[in-house]
Amino acid sequence: MLDTIIKLNGHTVRYLDSDSDKHPIVLLHGLGGCADKWDLVIDKLSESYRVIAPDIIGYGYSDKPVVDYTPAYMVAFAKKFITATGLEKPHVVGASLAGQFAIEFAARYKQYMSKLVLVSPAGIMKRSTPDLDQYIIAALYPRESSISDAMQLMDGGNEPPSKKLVDLFMANMSRPNAKMAFMSSLLCFKNSNTTQKYLKRVTSPTLLLWGDADSIIPISYASKFVSALENCTFIAIPDCGHTPYLQYPELFCKILSDFFEKEKH
Repeated sequence: MLDTIIKLNGHTVRYLDSDSDKHPIVLLHGLGGCADKWDLVIDKLSESYRVIAPDIIGYGYSDKPVVDYTPAYMVAFAKKFITATGLEKPHVVGASLAGQFAIEFAARYKQYMSKLVLVSPAGIMKRSTPDLDQYIIAALYPRESSISDAMQLMDGGNEPPSKKLVDLFMANMSRPNAKMAFMSSLLCFKNSNTTQKYLKRVTSPTLLLWGDADSIIPISYASKFVSALENCTFIAIPDCGHTPYLQYPELFCKILSDFFEKEKH
């Protein structure tokens, strides 16, 4: 697995790349995340695909310019990243906040991608939840105990997160401009009213994946995505929280592989 960087419009973007000639998958993490959040699924997915996971601009080791982190800004980032890395029609996987801008990307730039996977996507929910509030507080005032508690709630409250994930989150949120990018993303995406419009314009085959115990973005919002998407496969994962790729990595990989291999385009 290559851990490398690329320059996009003068900004450094770090990404992980399994670097093969297989069909590419781009994994886009959620709010406060980084490429390493996909660690438990990258190796398995890399058996069949070239896996590329960036630290999205504003997060992780990537630069954090002082800008408004709007969905449109993130869509522009995704387009530049895919074209600059020379990826041909990758499958695009967007988790949580990245799911919201992946929808807009798929609606506007379907020629740059193949299939779309949305994992517990943002974009419809306008009111926060208590567990999301706890995650936001942990990000803005990072302490090991509060981060561990918030991450455990994110995973459905079953198992505490690994020390590696907690330490990584603390380190990432302590970097210059990290909290600015976090809050800008949160506010800009929350105030965006375009998701419903873009959902109706997505024609790529789409997998909607949601944990039925998600307390960050509850599964009750799934029906609005399903009804708006033209070509949608919906799978609810029992006893699963907001991050199925951490909680059930083997199942997550199988569901994605089955979807990608079905009716290949």
